[in-house]
Amino acid sequence: MKTSMKTQTLSLVQMALFSAIIVVMAFTPFLGYIPLGVTRATIIHVPVIIGSILLGPKKGAFLGGVFGLTSLIINTFTPTITSFTFSPFYAGGNMCSLVICFVPRILIGIVPYFVYKSLSALFKQAKKKGLWDTLSLGVAGLLGSLVNTGLVMSLIYVCFGKSYAAAKEVSYDVLYKVILSVVAVNGIPEAIVAAILTAVICKVLIRFLRSSSAGAGTTVQK
Repeated sequence: MKTSMKTQTLSLVQMALFSAIIVVMAFTPFLGYIPLGVTRATIIHVPVIIGSILLGPKKGAFLGGVFGLTSLIINTFTPTITSFTFSPFYAGGNMCSLVICFVPRILIGIVPYFVYKSLSALFKQAKKKGLWDTLSLGVAGLLGSLVNTGLVMSLIYVCFGKSYAAAKEVSYDVLYKVILSVVAVNGIPEAIVAAILTAVICKVLIRFLRSSSAGAGTTVQK
């Protein structure tokens, strides 16, 4: 009974810590959301990805929801000209804005867990297991980030194509190329950063959490 209570308490502390990191990053200028003129780049997906791998997909999905909530707040109260794609409370936005704001971010908290576990199982018998584990973490971080960028931009194209083209001051006929350029300029660097940070930070945290879980049940998802 005491072990169960310790496990639940530690789990709540971990969730609170990751949530706090996301919130602090989101509302610290030029840290979580980096202004790029008409849009913003972000690295807030990194703690969501790490939380997904360490705590599991359910808690990862919750952390993704926290990320989505910060995005909604930021785009409502400090908007750019394309904030209508993330906030139904900004001129031009609608309920699709909430889908774009939350669904890709929630998936950031789900996809990396399953990518990492699948690759870990695949490389289970490999030599130099530590190297392959690092690679698995990096790929999970990379794909988690790309899921966010790819799905966000795809949904913007489908739901707000003409309005987004007008905000960007480009022809709708070339919008698809503009979308691809955003993925290339913002999405790929974000994904590379996420891969590196996920691999480095998770390696350290996995060791720490596994050693600290001896007296409080298993806290790292296996």
